[in-house]
Amino acid sequence: MENDLALRRIVIVGGGTAGWMAAAPLAQQFMRGSGERCEILLVESPDIGTVGVGEATLPPIRFYNRALGIEGADFVRKTQGSFKLGIEFKDWGHLGHRFFHGFGDFGPAVDGRSAFMHWLRLNEQGEMPSYEDWSTATQLARANRFTPPQGEAPSPSASYSFAYHFDASLYAAYLRDYAVQRGTQRIEGTIVEVEQRPEDGFVAAVKLADGRRIEGDLFIDCSGFRALLIEGTMKAGYEDWSALLPCNSALAVPTRRVEPLTPYTTSTAREAGWQWRIPLQHRTGNGHVYCNGFISDERAEAILMQGLDAPALASPRPLRFTAGRRRQSWIKNVVAVGLAGGFLEPLESTSIQLIMDAVGRLIQYFPDRSFAPQLAAEFNRKMALQYESIRDFIVLHYKLTRRDDSEFWRYCAAMPIPDTLAHQIELFRASGRVAILDPEGFAEPSWVSLLLGLGVLPRGHDPLADRVPLDQLRQHFERVRQAITQTVAGTPDHAAYLERHAKAAPLA
Repeated sequence: MENDLALRRIVIVGGGTAGWMAAAPLAQQFMRGSGERCEILLVESPDIGTVGVGEATLPPIRFYNRALGIEGADFVRKTQGSFKLGIEFKDWGHLGHRFFHGFGDFGPAVDGRSAFMHWLRLNEQGEMPSYEDWSTATQLARANRFTPPQGEAPSPSASYSFAYHFDASLYAAYLRDYAVQRGTQRIEGTIVEVEQRPEDGFVAAVKLADGRRIEGDLFIDCSGFRALLIEGTMKAGYEDWSALLPCNSALAVPTRRVEPLTPYTTSTAREAGWQWRIPLQHRTGNGHVYCNGFISDERAEAILMQGLDAPALASPRPLRFTAGRRRQSWIKNVVAVGLAGGFLEPLESTSIQLIMDAVGRLIQYFPDRSFAPQLAAEFNRKMALQYESIRDFIVLHYKLTRRDDSEFWRYCAAMPIPDTLAHQIELFRASGRVAILDPEGFAEPSWVSLLLGLGVLPRGHDPLADRVPLDQLRQHFERVRQAITQTVAGTPDHAAYLERHAKAAPLA
């Protein structure tokens, strides 16, 4: 029996990456569905710019694209993309120090226990080479080599993952074409009024400056920091996390492409924040995230420009923000996606991930016109857990610093942190175990990379790892390391792989 309460029209407020990432899978869902179609309208204003600085992603972006039927090489070509095996961190633990957060594990489990736990045991017997030697992603990145994983795990040639760097504006345009081809209607105009139903406060329509009135059943707020519907109309409230994440400013600037074309993002800690470097085919994205309470905007710009490895192609573009999230992302018939729902600095490339997961959860808990409040409650619970888990993962980078060369870093080292994060750090310090509080978030290898990279060496290891004879264990690790070395040697250069398989056309 047909649902008489099925949604008839979805209105997406705002374009950019968030708006079109919401439109594309919804258009696909209703294009392939049977029965009466649900209209999808996206309203975007030519007068309101998008942030558009997010150019680095996490591996699940591949599953998002694959679910849409997007072919990987075509996507990379159309977005001037490159491949990403992880993030290199410079000067975070202390000046002169660097470590790598690679996408993948540290080799196959041994006797039912993670390879990392056995590495710990051997490290206690005497100085072991760095745990990064057993990360295929890290070793490929160090050599500036890339190819997609080959074969079956636990082979080193298959035991890593990858994500993308791309031009966010080109990605939004790519998804716009995809969504419009599948029936999404794009409406250009500026919203000047939001009309609510008097009986229950649900949004009934948005009115444009030219007088048009657009009704809808479900409204998806992708209006960025303005949060036009979720905050402006629904008064969701905002949890301010600036005490934990004091950076509140950013400057973004592109430079020309630089060789070698690295298959990873670089994050370099500065005196009051950090600087990113993201290599694309046509240019390099750069930016400086900082706290203007510890450094002037002029000094921040000077640090950014001095840290570039190629001439700038434009003037730095400023951005202000407050780290945190909406207290509720779904209220009545309004769902916030992207910056409208919250902001966490892009230190671990989570911005697009948060968009993707919000859209996925909306489809998972898709409502009809009765808008059962339990759907919104579960959506809000999961979004809150994800935001808090990512927040803690980012706070970890700052809290564990041993730098004391500036007021900013001294503040970070001394600042109180959530009890949940304190527990995760102390559990690892005592036993090498990792507490995963969000099963859909960063997995154990990511926490291990950060904790070890920032200097937390566990005092003990899993006693059940002691069942494997030490000589057998040493031979195992040496075989895996040799196999990774062979894999790296047989892998093409990142730029050469792009040239052969996904070369982008020059931009007009």
